[in-house]
Amino acid sequence: MNDDYEPHTRSERLAAQRNHTHTAPKVKHPRQPRKRRVVRWLIAGLVFIGLIAAGFFAYAYHTTKEAVDRTYKPAKMTKARDVAQVLKDGKPVSILLLGTDTGELGRNYKGRTDSIMLATINPQKKQTTLVSIPRDTLVAPVGFENKFPAKLNSAYEDGSAATTIQTIQDWLNIPIDYYALVNMGGLEKVVDRVGGVKVKSPLTFAYNPDTAHADPGNLYSFVEGSYRYTYTGEDGVTHAYSKMNGKAALAFSRMRYDDPQGDYGRQARQRLVLEAILNKVKSNPATLLSDKFLDVMSKSAQTDLQYGDLWTIAKNYGGALGTIKTDHIQGTSYNLTSGSTEVVTASEQQRITNKIRSQLDLTKKDTGNLYGGEVSAAQILQAGVPLPSESSDIQTDGQFGAVVPGTVTESNQVTSTTVPGY
Repeated sequence: MNDDYEPHTRSERLAAQRNHTHTAPKVKHPRQPRKRRVVRWLIAGLVFIGLIAAGFFAYAYHTTKEAVDRTYKPAKMTKARDVAQVLKDGKPVSILLLGTDTGELGRNYKGRTDSIMLATINPQKKQTTLVSIPRDTLVAPVGFENKFPAKLNSAYEDGSAATTIQTIQDWLNIPIDYYALVNMGGLEKVVDRVGGVKVKSPLTFAYNPDTAHADPGNLYSFVEGSYRYTYTGEDGVTHAYSKMNGKAALAFSRMRYDDPQGDYGRQARQRLVLEAILNKVKSNPATLLSDKFLDVMSKSAQTDLQYGDLWTIAKNYGGALGTIKTDHIQGTSYNLTSGSTEVVTASEQQRITNKIRSQLDLTKKDTGNLYGGEVSAAQILQAGVPLPSESSDIQTDGQFGAVVPGTVTESNQVTSTTVPGY
């Protein structure tokens, strides 16, 4: 009992007088103002929505990560530098982009790399550079030098991504941090996923994907200087479009025989399509994060970029897509036992080395071995192509002067004169 209690109501006072005592009533907490209850429910609602959102993003993260993990395939080689530290420090990175001639027209064999590009992404300069490398470039694939003279696109067939990466690294004296490989079916799916792309054709041509020539039945026709193209199917009906879907983009990218620049013209068109895709993606990156789409793409692509790497690049390197620059390596055609092959001169090799190293914020260094892997002078002479000491004699670009990237030793073995390390 509380002797300090004072009755408040008339009935309480009467009862107290009758009992000669003070009886405390039930203590009732004052009702909260309506405004405070509304705030409480609002906070509860927000917390509930937050929990739902967190669950959704956790699910999206989990499913997206699963899809990305299915594309992961390590290159099975020691990288030229600590790529994890490169990403952590936010330094420029290089990614070798490979396109295989599988995934369309019933092809399911391993195949060769139909297109080869090196992308350098520099977040400080806010710039991405795409350099096309001729698939017919003369090389001695690292680990398969006995196959010299060989074309660069055979390196993937011989030893997968590791051989392609190592050969290009030794050839240009540059570090390749990651690789990403997509087959032709994958390219088609990406273009469709971003809603199609608009690309201005650099020349007039017609192409039938079934025959690789301008034959009727499944014919795409493009016009120089125009975004518009037509498609004529087996029914003979022609339809006009101004935006390419996946199949049209693939046809536009693959034509080679009717291009006056041959494979170099095809490389230029491939870069145009890739630029158009990147421009679409940078405005809405979430376009490619669909669960279903990533699941489909996991069957058409492989890379040694893990989910965390992709997340870091998307978060910290997005600004580099603001400016996209392109270039290509120019070679001289030779008819060898490997077929029509492109021999790149020492000066052109050095020009590209300088450009890529500059984009990666690396110091200037001599380019690498003239043919990638090490081959003997006897092999080079037998193939009928220039020795390293002779390569400067056929150079067409003197921007960097005469560069001799290798020497012939007394044992007739061509060795690199580049400084080790990157």
